[in-house]
Amino acid sequence: MNKVADIAPFHAIAISREAHALEEQGRSILHMEFGQPSTGAPAQAIAVAHHVLDTEPMGYWESTALKQRMARDYQDRYGVTVDPEQIILTCGASPALVLALTSLFAPGARVATARPGYVAYRNTLKALYLDPVEVACGPAERYQISADALAALDPAPDGLILASPANPTGTIIPPTELARIAAVCADRGIRIISDEIYHGLSFGEPAHSMLQYAPDAVIVNSFSKYYSMAGWRLGWVVVPPGLIDTARARMGNLFLTPPVLAQRAGLAAFDCADELEGHVASYRRNRQLLLDALPAMGLARIAPPDGAFYIYADISHLTDDSLGFCQRLLRETGVATAPGIDFDPVDGHHFIRFSFAVSTDRVADAITRMIPWFQAQTGR
Repeated sequence: MNKVADIAPFHAIAISREAHALEEQGRSILHMEFGQPSTGAPAQAIAVAHHVLDTEPMGYWESTALKQRMARDYQDRYGVTVDPEQIILTCGASPALVLALTSLFAPGARVATARPGYVAYRNTLKALYLDPVEVACGPAERYQISADALAALDPAPDGLILASPANPTGTIIPPTELARIAAVCADRGIRIISDEIYHGLSFGEPAHSMLQYAPDAVIVNSFSKYYSMAGWRLGWVVVPPGLIDTARARMGNLFLTPPVLAQRAGLAAFDCADELEGHVASYRRNRQLLLDALPAMGLARIAPPDGAFYIYADISHLTDDSLGFCQRLLRETGVATAPGIDFDPVDGHHFIRFSFAVSTDRVADAITRMIPWFQAQTGR
């Protein structure tokens, strides 16, 4: 008898569920458990959505205008030419990942990912009966997969999922290393899926797209992070020309189309650069507030947060149970965070992830609550 895939829970969701239950009881809760912007969609996007609600019946539809605007953005941002037909709109990045994986690989294929890495990479691979090959990445590698690590894998995996900036660490792979990774993958026949959902959220040099180095890479992206439209469920994949029909067939059968309302609003969001860059400026302030507070919290070992809106901190001097630690932190301070075991089932027991996608005043409030609490843990 075939066995149903065994999928581990997403523990941060359980933390969030408890956090909301405490809020309903009247507790003051600060939500730093999810990579979810506290800001809403850009004002112009919301205005367009109101107009659409009043004037359009909507239905199953894919916006040609939106795909053309996105193709222009790839040219402007990265200097790469993308035919709008290579862009397939999806109901967020999660279906985009499923679309990419099922378009490239048959059950049993081996797909490499960095450990730590986004929880859904491992679990989506398992759900699709693909074999995750998790490559341990620590401080020496800046918590990112490297060309050397890929070259050393024996046998070579069928595929690779990489993310830059990454979740949970926020680290960015330098362009020279992206080029080396692309070369190793081309030499060894490894198909690349590049999760670029955090592009636009960088605090130094901007992130580069894998399309600049591997034109046959499949790109996953979304309006959830930079565009602050998580609840609108709008994402996309960019596929090489030879994969268009395969990916489109899967999108149509599995997910139909993304919401018309989100597509209309997403097109408007491209013209809201000033507002969106204001969000990035807020994340930059939040990041610095947390970095300045970490020494007082006794957290000296962190991944370098080059982008996204996370700090991944080593708490091995305080616990070997990151889930229990996050639960106590929530119950005793009202600050909700994510346990490292979501991102690393081996070493994640010693890590915690803070999201600074919330408003600056909430980050400051969280720091005020957490400093004395963390200092008290040292004496426990």
